[in-house]
Amino acid sequence: MKIEQFEDKHLSHYSYAVLSECRNEIILIDPSRDPSAYYHFAEKHQAKIVGVIETHPHADFVSAHLEIHHKTGATIYCSKLNTPSYLFSPFDEDQTITLGKITLRAINTPGHSPDSISILLEHDGKQKALFSGDTLFIGDCGRPDLRESGGDSMAERNFLAAQMYHSLRDKLMKLSDEVILYPAHGAGTLCGKALSEANSSTIGAEKRSNWSLQEMTEADFVSALNENQPFIPFYFPFDVALNKKGAAPFEDSVSAVQIMESGENLKPNALIIDTRREDVFKKGHIEGAVNIMDGNKFETWLGSIVKPEEPYYLMAENLATLHSLIARTASIGYETQLAGGFINAVETVPDEIIDIQNFKENQNGYTIVDVRNKTERMENSIFENSINIPLGNLRERVNEIPLEQPVAVHCAGGYRSAAASSLIASVIDGKQKVLDIGEAIKDFQN
Repeated sequence: MKIEQFEDKHLSHYSYAVLSECRNEIILIDPSRDPSAYYHFAEKHQAKIVGVIETHPHADFVSAHLEIHHKTGATIYCSKLNTPSYLFSPFDEDQTITLGKITLRAINTPGHSPDSISILLEHDGKQKALFSGDTLFIGDCGRPDLRESGGDSMAERNFLAAQMYHSLRDKLMKLSDEVILYPAHGAGTLCGKALSEANSSTIGAEKRSNWSLQEMTEADFVSALNENQPFIPFYFPFDVALNKKGAAPFEDSVSAVQIMESGENLKPNALIIDTRREDVFKKGHIEGAVNIMDGNKFETWLGSIVKPEEPYYLMAENLATLHSLIARTASIGYETQLAGGFINAVETVPDEIIDIQNFKENQNGYTIVDVRNKTERMENSIFENSINIPLGNLRERVNEIPLEQPVAVHCAGGYRSAAASSLIASVIDGKQKVLDIGEAIKDFQN
């Protein structure tokens, strides 16, 4: 038996291949959008992919389950509560998949979503590993507020949080302490709020250290789980729906994106996402462009600023970077709305650079906008008179920013403020100066 863990660092996502060496058969669990790594793994071990298990319809990335099914004939397994539009084999409480000496057993663990399952791996009849999806993380558990449908949102999240309480205590905590825990996400995901950097743990270790497994009442658990959850990006509900339908083949979809010679004759209502470094962007960019830099969380911020099915263009510093970023847009299903990509801009405008000394001496002469998350602000406000609008909510709340004086924007290190300042400038269209404090914010932090 072999368990292989695959990591998409940009989305803090873990997927898995379970290989039966005696049968030369593989089951995949929660695969990412680009299936090539799984095909290479199968080829390396001269094994056949016979099944794909979805622990739930993911909100934060697009899965390749349907593409893998079409290419390999692998059966797709998921809970019947998932109600996908593709053909699947129901995989619910105590149903099993057998690969030689390996048994994969479904455990219904609602809480993150109503249709979440965890998968217990038994080998030679002994409990060995748990693939917990977004139910149990290392140091945390899944958030319960991603499936709200427009009714009483607190009632929905409280109901799922209560289900999470019982899924953890009545099912997962009853497993052997030696069972290895393999979650679908690590630190950096928006599917939880306090995840560890580790990529595996054990049930016993989590019982000792994970806050969500400690002794408390259901009411206290529900309150703690719902407190200070991060924002929900625009793309999350879109990805849930896409995963329930099944995405188009990765390579076909990515190769269909138009590569343009330059940023000329662009559609007037389409956003322009400029991914170059902040200092290069500020020297000259297409008017109205938003600077989401090529960084580790590019996909997250793209899907938090650009709305699903909204057309946009992508600009990069070179063709290799452009192709890489187009592939990354596909990991959240945003490649189909790309109107095109290019590397050369025309009719660029520079940004005014903030005079930090003047800002230090005259802070009351600026409207200061803090685009960090609420919890970051609570830990260190930096500027007491600033307006806190997290970047994930900014596009819908720009009208809350007074424009009587220049607007100075900051985050914790400069990445988010580059995106936020350019976004504000594109929306207010010259009505006031918008200045990025950028990396100089470090001079003001305690």
